[in-house]
Amino acid sequence: MELEIHTLSDLFEQLGLDPSIEAISQFVAEHGPIPSEQRLHEAAFWSPTQAAFLQDAIQQDADWAELVDQLDSMLR
Repeated sequence: MELEIHTLSDLFEQLGLDPSIEAISQFVAEHGPIPSEQRLHEAAFWSPTQAAFLQDAIQQDADWAELVDQLDSMLR
């Protein structure tokens, strides 16, 4: 089974957010840093649907997991 190759822009689009590089940078600047003890999906700025997607991606080690980890690092 081949995994799809996604980009950070694809992740933002999947989350219903503006996928442009400028918008991603602005999002990180506005919402980071989140506390180190808080899981990414628990951050207050996610909608319930977004939070569930992020949590599921990590728990299921989905093909999105690497990008979710990257976003997590960017927001720390």
